[in-house]
Amino acid sequence: MGVLVVGVARVGHALPVTKQGEPADAAGTSAAIADKSTKDPQMDLRQALTDLRAALVTTAYPLLLPSADEARQDVTTLVAQLDDYLLPRLTRLDAPLLVVVGGSTGAGKSTLVNSMVRAPVSTAGVLRPTTRAPVLVCNPTDTPWFRHGELLPGLTRTSAAGDEPNTLQLVAAPALTAGLAFLDAPDIDSVVDANRALASQLLAAADLWLFVTTAARYADAVPWELLRTAQSRGTAIALVLDRVPAEAIDEVTAHLSEMLAENDLATAPLFVLPETTTDGQGLLPELTIAPLRDWFSQLAADADARAAVVRQTLDGALAALQSTTESLASAADEQVKAAEVLDERVHAAYRSALRAVEQGLGDGRLLRGEVLTRWQEFVGTGAFFRNLEARIGQLRDRILARMTGRPAPGAQLQQAIESQLVTLLRGVAAEAAENAYAAWQTHPAGAALLEPALGQPTDDLPERAERLIRDWQRGVLELVRREGAGKRFVARGAAYAVNAAGLAVTIAVFASTAFIPTGLEVATGASTTVAAQAVLQAIFGDQAVRNLAAQARTDLLARVDTLLDEEAQRYRVRIEAAGIGVGPGARLRRAARTVEQARTRSTLGQAGHPPRPGHPPRPEGAWS
Repeated sequence: MGVLVVGVARVGHALPVTKQGEPADAAGTSAAIADKSTKDPQMDLRQALTDLRAALVTTAYPLLLPSADEARQDVTTLVAQLDDYLLPRLTRLDAPLLVVVGGSTGAGKSTLVNSMVRAPVSTAGVLRPTTRAPVLVCNPTDTPWFRHGELLPGLTRTSAAGDEPNTLQLVAAPALTAGLAFLDAPDIDSVVDANRALASQLLAAADLWLFVTTAARYADAVPWELLRTAQSRGTAIALVLDRVPAEAIDEVTAHLSEMLAENDLATAPLFVLPETTTDGQGLLPELTIAPLRDWFSQLAADADARAAVVRQTLDGALAALQSTTESLASAADEQVKAAEVLDERVHAAYRSALRAVEQGLGDGRLLRGEVLTRWQEFVGTGAFFRNLEARIGQLRDRILARMTGRPAPGAQLQQAIESQLVTLLRGVAAEAAENAYAAWQTHPAGAALLEPALGQPTDDLPERAERLIRDWQRGVLELVRREGAGKRFVARGAAYAVNAAGLAVTIAVFASTAFIPTGLEVATGASTTVAAQAVLQAIFGDQAVRNLAAQARTDLLARVDTLLDEEAQRYRVRIEAAGIGVGPGARLRRAARTVEQARTRSTLGQAGHPPRPGHPPRPEGAWS
């Protein structure tokens, strides 16, 4: 650096203060008059923040949605700010003021910190990035607070310089006024991702952010993005414009001032340091750094001024929680909505499959082919009716089956029915799986959850479908027994008669008109339906026929519905495994409202007319 020329180009406006140094409200009343609505508003606020933190960490954004990545990042940032700054600072409002020195690569942050404490406490050099691990400098009397306090709990304290970004080097500097600490942060535009992330984390833990830039870098986009973030949080901000050529001071300062005004930072104190050289220790000349040192020294010496800065930043950060949490709640609502949409798409696919089965039972298709042939064989030319009245038919069929090696006609019909129904179930299940898979593919969250196996029915579906049909057929037989209790054929025909009637009921289920012939049924074999109807009416009566068919059909559809629901569950478990909670958005909003109510009751915002964001109160006579 060249020979320093001191210049303090502009400073902001101060809050009116009382004689005791307490910021005054519009009526001149001291803000020390606290809200007495609760015994300990600060404790209420800490509890509200703790509850908000719990709501944040238990809200997941697992589905791949446009808002998910940003939401996860915001949660991480917000939880870090709660842990690193808000909760610890609320515990000790009177703790030393933490000034985080941040800025672009090569802006001279370390040189500035060293010069402020008149000792080379933070490594400065030409290699970039220079500051890899943060360095915190404070008066020896304040060291216990930073070493044992809860501020930035995720950083391991150390007394030696290091390269590990998860460490915080503590340095005691007697030249620094007690009540004030400087934290030299990594570059906000570092080429190292971890350094940039740590810099943002440290800035969120600042009571006051001292932003350092140069005449060559002050218009860079990255610093302004962070400045706007700090401004939106209400963080107190001061700026140092470093290494300004003497001939360009007025022009550069004027342009930077315009940029600050455009970004609602016109009241932020601005210190301009002309280009100069450093001494043998790499320190700026005392004359150059004196205005900035004096400003901070007076700020450190005035407990009320320090408290006002802390309260402003703390209150601003708390106020900003409302909008950030609302964004997170909206993103959480989107997760729930997406899960519901995905579930509905699966439900629609398998609901359509159930309708296909219902249609298959009613449109006559199951009366064609093998089932029709076996039924006609079973009914025969009248022997079926005689068999219902005598056991001899059963004995005849057994002997015939042994002699010919062929199953009895009833067994063949039963197998044909089972095969036809299993084929139907396999077909609709396959179509449902394909439809659900395709529906999820068109949704970004669904596509991310898919795996190829979901596009096909489960491997054991055929076996489960066969078991379902057999269980249903047994249920039909039991239904026939109950309905035919006391009937003459049950008493005399026993099991054979029941089986025969059960097969007739099964055939009856395949027609929605309960065997009142229609054109479709005539086309598929009117003699079949009429025969089945005649059999059942002869045994049970006309109304009982309808009841039996309706009950058996309802039972079959219920079993099919269960089977299809088990198939659909493969999709649902993927949604459930994502871990979307119940009502996460509402939970976040409630927690945020509680924080805002507690903030309103606290003494943080009781300073009458609070300063604009980035405008810390100043000690009297600190600025020239």
